[in-house]
Amino acid sequence: MRSITGGQSIQIYRRLLGYVRPYWRTFGTAIASMALLAVSAPALPALLQPLLDGSFVAKDPTARWLIPSLIILVFLVRGVLSYIGDVTIQWVSQKVVMDLRAAIFRKLVTLPSKFYDNAASGGLISKLTFDVAQVADASTRGVIVLVQDSLAATGLIIYLMYCNWSLALIFLFMAPIVGLIVAWAGRRLREMSRRVQQSMGMITQVAQETIECQKAVKIFAGQSYEIERFEQAINRVRQFTMKVAIAAAANGPLVLLVLSVALAFITYLAGKQAQGGSMSVGEFVSFFTAIAMLLSPIKRLTGINEHLQRGVAAAESVFALIDREPEPDQGTQRITRADAKIEFRDVSLSYDAAHVQALRGVSVVIAPGETVALVGASGSGKSSFVNLISRFYSPSSGQILLDGVDIEAITLPSLRDNIALVSQEVILFNDSIRNNIAYGAMRDSGEAEIVRAANAAHVMEFVHALPEGLDTVIGENGVRLSGGQRQRLAIARAVLKDAPILILDEASSSLDSASERHIQEALEDLRKGRTCIIIAHRLSTIENADRIIVLDKGKIAETGTHAELIAHPGVYTKLHRLQFKDNRRPRPAPVSPCQGG
Repeated sequence: MRSITGGQSIQIYRRLLGYVRPYWRTFGTAIASMALLAVSAPALPALLQPLLDGSFVAKDPTARWLIPSLIILVFLVRGVLSYIGDVTIQWVSQKVVMDLRAAIFRKLVTLPSKFYDNAASGGLISKLTFDVAQVADASTRGVIVLVQDSLAATGLIIYLMYCNWSLALIFLFMAPIVGLIVAWAGRRLREMSRRVQQSMGMITQVAQETIECQKAVKIFAGQSYEIERFEQAINRVRQFTMKVAIAAAANGPLVLLVLSVALAFITYLAGKQAQGGSMSVGEFVSFFTAIAMLLSPIKRLTGINEHLQRGVAAAESVFALIDREPEPDQGTQRITRADAKIEFRDVSLSYDAAHVQALRGVSVVIAPGETVALVGASGSGKSSFVNLISRFYSPSSGQILLDGVDIEAITLPSLRDNIALVSQEVILFNDSIRNNIAYGAMRDSGEAEIVRAANAAHVMEFVHALPEGLDTVIGENGVRLSGGQRQRLAIARAVLKDAPILILDEASSSLDSASERHIQEALEDLRKGRTCIIIAHRLSTIENADRIIVLDKGKIAETGTHAELIAHPGVYTKLHRLQFKDNRRPRPAPVSPCQGG
């Protein structure tokens, strides 16, 4: 696993502080409050000397009431400063969390499809939740602790030097040893924190998959397997978290042990000085009060190392995602409504994860308004063909032209404005039926337009029976609707978009026979005046297509109308006969549950 050098840590942390910069006024208030709080730290030991020497030694009546009053005032001021600092730094911290999550999400919606082919969604969600929280804590509270306790320690050390410089130097001689301990702990904490973040992503991944696939888990009795996977993931988090805790827990006591040796030696020497009369009672108590107060900021400074290293490790993960290249778009030509002539010129495509080509030397021209069906066995390249038109992927070689213009030269938004997609895998959102139809750029569509699209896709047939009508919330991916109803919603969305290019990936596959007939009629109307590309698995649904392109192992094997392909036996004829045979195969008579078998 790659380690982070000290210089890289500083660069990451500087970049992290850049997210604090927009809130510099509030952050400055927090730092100023904490700085004043730190500067006031030596005030208490400084007041003890005149209190003891004036009240108990010199018997000064004024010191007996003045010094206690000043002590109350010091604590009051410190309390106000502490409150201001805590509230302001929390405000800045939450702003940083919000900005980082927004930056990650903005990046996620612009990343190319190739990224999602290899990325685990659970890990991405973990970055949005767990990693960002670690980063924010380091960027805000970590800085405050560094400022406050560094100033407090500096002020107390200066006061110790003022009281007795020879004794204070003994204390300072331990600084290099403390530095070595902190450096060791820092490296260990950063490495273990990075592993905790990776393990948290696995927890999210297992939980998300189990929840989304809960029906499959139940029907195939996968509960024990998923429980085992989840327990392994949470155990890894526990193990790495304990390693972080062990390193952090050892850090503080080791530092305090080193300082206690210095403190013991100083106590011995101070006692000798007090016996010799070179140090008064007030000076002795004041000196050791300052030392006792110094131990707390030193302990916090060594303890903050844990949070800083967690933050650096998390920031490395977060920035690695933010720095990823978005979906490429070098297009400069913006188009309005295309005539929708599509041309493939010797197009080949291979995915990074595979050594075989999904498409090989495909050349075809699709005329404006033509309906073309793509057929072929699984893995023949049908989905790759349509994915290239939408520029979800770019061809490895060759060109794809829209109305004579290379689609790489067209701006991505304007290209996709001209494409509507109805996929076999229906994508819906946990929102109302209305908002699922009028989604994205169509969200400002009027009521009449939405209803017209819903009627065209036969959505209103079941919407009328719902108590909230179009405002009914359908659940995650439309779980409250049947498969056919979900598919109709996707078709209604395509109807509302009214794009000149229509891609249908077995758009009626989830419908019953009656619904399919209505949808086929709606699709016939929808296809008029549009260039339509249909990925067909059931060949009976595309017999009326203007042209059928048969793909086999990434190449065009045959092309023609249904009648032409049937008249010249080939791949299409074999597929057609196979499906016809399966459809005509007699089914066994149903057996009553009361009958013996």
